[in-house]
Amino acid sequence: MKNTIIRGSFETLYFSGMHHMMRPLVGGIGVILTLHHVRPPRSGDFQPNRLLEVSPDFFEVVLKRLRRSRRDLISLDEMHRRLLSGDSTRRFVCVTFDDGYRDVLEHAYPLLRKYEVPFTLYIPTSFPDRLGELWWIGLEQVIAKNTRIGLTIDGEERLFKCGTTREKWALYNQLYGWLRSMTSEAELRRVVRDLAARHGVDMPAFCRDLCMDWVELGQIAADPLCTIGAHTVNHVMLKKLPTDQAVRAETDMSRTVIEAALNIRPQHLAYPIGDPTSAGPREFRIVTELGFKTAVTTRPGVIFREHREHLTALPRISVNGDFQSQRYLKVLLSGAATGLWNGFRRVNAA
Repeated sequence: MKNTIIRGSFETLYFSGMHHMMRPLVGGIGVILTLHHVRPPRSGDFQPNRLLEVSPDFFEVVLKRLRRSRRDLISLDEMHRRLLSGDSTRRFVCVTFDDGYRDVLEHAYPLLRKYEVPFTLYIPTSFPDRLGELWWIGLEQVIAKNTRIGLTIDGEERLFKCGTTREKWALYNQLYGWLRSMTSEAELRRVVRDLAARHGVDMPAFCRDLCMDWVELGQIAADPLCTIGAHTVNHVMLKKLPTDQAVRAETDMSRTVIEAALNIRPQHLAYPIGDPTSAGPREFRIVTELGFKTAVTTRPGVIFREHREHLTALPRISVNGDFQSQRYLKVLLSGAATGLWNGFRRVNAA
């Protein structure tokens, strides 16, 4: 239902021409795009994390359109320079990838080189260290591989049926929402770890199978088109950490580990998950104090001149796997959809 409503909004904005008319008001000076996976479509109806992946064919369509547009494709360093200098003569686009998945190296990187597009990889250092927990994938796999699962909730053993695709989707949404509502990141991970162990899902395998190691990251980082950014050590929702010291440790240590592994000290950071429940004013302040040039959220929006005063609370626009359409991309780049979403508020850093 949610996706149907979103598609309807995109279609209305596009076919009415409203996205063109609204662009001077809501288009800003640039856009930061968010991607995760770029890989061929997978089979199967139960894919709750499909929104995080786009096909190589669609990704090439995106790059072609951007190259033909009147927008500059630039690095985050250049974006930072333009914001500080007030240079807004031409709109820009920055392309960013979160988490450092291997399919970015296999499928996205050749296209980025072909079209000479600068890009940024935000790396959670526990992933190439093979210590990370991709808990959202673990939850998906537990439900995908079983017809019923047992789980202790509030001290009570519960049994959930998930034999049909409809039941799997409903259960994933229910448990994902419950997990995200937890005040403690450690408790969330303990629950998923226990769930995976009970049902024979190998959590450590996800890092090995899906994420680049340090050698692969070194290969891609050597390209001048590539900027390496920090993404914390353990891909934690920083707002759920209890102390300022814990937030500092996660962010600053990730930068130190990357520097030791790649001889590159990141100047840019992405908040894991990145929505208002995962990063807020405390995190924006700490990251500023640590000296990062910029930090990006997943709050939807385009970049305005006013973001010069909020460089560690920048919005992005997700290239979503559920909406792989050129029409939708045009609407998103115009700023019309996010302008409506934000109630025409230019900066959201609260």
